[in-house]
Amino acid sequence: MTMKTSQPLITIRDLVKGYCDKGEQGVKAYGGKLNVRPAYQRAFVYEPDDRDRVMLSVYNNMPLNSMYWAINPDGSFEVIDGQQRIISICQFITNDDGFGNPIAIDFNGKNTQTFEGLSAEKQKEILDYKLQVYVCEGTDDEKLDWFHTINIAGKQMTNQELLNANYTGSWLTSAKHFFSKKNNNEAINIAYYDNDNKKTLLNLAADKVLGDMGSLGDKANRQLLLELALLWRVDAEQEVYPQIKDYMGKHRFDENADELIDYFKNVVAWVKSTFVNYRIDMKGQDWGILYNKYHHLRYNYIELEAKLKYLYYIYETDPDGLKKKGFYEYCLSGDRSLIWHRAFSERQQKEVYEKQGKKCAICKKHFLLKDMDGHHCVAFADGGETTIDNCLMLCKNCHIDYHAQKREE
Repeated sequence: MTMKTSQPLITIRDLVKGYCDKGEQGVKAYGGKLNVRPAYQRAFVYEPDDRDRVMLSVYNNMPLNSMYWAINPDGSFEVIDGQQRIISICQFITNDDGFGNPIAIDFNGKNTQTFEGLSAEKQKEILDYKLQVYVCEGTDDEKLDWFHTINIAGKQMTNQELLNANYTGSWLTSAKHFFSKKNNNEAINIAYYDNDNKKTLLNLAADKVLGDMGSLGDKANRQLLLELALLWRVDAEQEVYPQIKDYMGKHRFDENADELIDYFKNVVAWVKSTFVNYRIDMKGQDWGILYNKYHHLRYNYIELEAKLKYLYYIYETDPDGLKKKGFYEYCLSGDRSLIWHRAFSERQQKEVYEKQGKKCAICKKHFLLKDMDGHHCVAFADGGETTIDNCLMLCKNCHIDYHAQKREE
């Protein structure tokens, strides 16, 4: 099917008819025919200054950026792009910011005015203002491609918000209720290792679109937590769901998102039962990926804690040889490449070089540091650690001869 578009003339008068904001249950306008905030859309993110700028443009009869709506089979519409502008307009006209508070805007630099406070002539001018709207009709993939194209200005949407655009339905409504609330977010609360001290397992990094967003709730509201849970879940069954959109497409019309929610709960429960003492480094680990790899294996949590204590002790005294990020997976897998650097650092080599009196440990001759190599006393292949205690400085000839002799043995 080829994407079809039309450009109906929509006045603010027609847009605001039947405007109703029911919070999480959705926002309707245009005589109830326009779903302003479908389940996939983010919550209202405009600041008061942003809303004021929208209305200043309308007040001065300046053009607003185009809006994009999708038409449904029953003839109703959904907003693809323009939710923030539509709600800004409707909030001002109805004199309600969504929380029952009136809205007054400084239009002339002298005083602030509500819509009702404007002259009848100015009210009519605003209500007759024509909005530039494109209405599209096409397949899910066509609309998603179009959405990516138009998402280039204003308060841009995250990748997950863009994906949500094509997979609205009962599953997404349920998933957002669990993962996407800004306040009292159930998924965030579950992921606190210690609810009293708010010691969390989560670290939702904002991308270049979001910048510095602040709290976990802000980021969850922009769908980063839902995206993280989906990335973990898709990794668990890559052959079935190679991409997030494949998972969402299959489950779109499920009655609820319990399968994903239960998976997330299982991940968190597994972490808490496997690693019994919280450390700040637990925040932001890819726990779902580790769960997918290792949850079917049995572990002794006392032994795991002992391994971690030992690693952190070494890291505190001689950190250069270790890769801290890999501690948890190493404890689960035993793969030493996850935590140990193969080569000694410059600092380690210099310290051992000074302790040896700047002499080769074998031939006892003086050398410049650049003419020597760091050597593992206990070979790295035999479990030797890349620490100062396991390092000798050898001249290059002695180092070559040592390994040649070992190969002959």
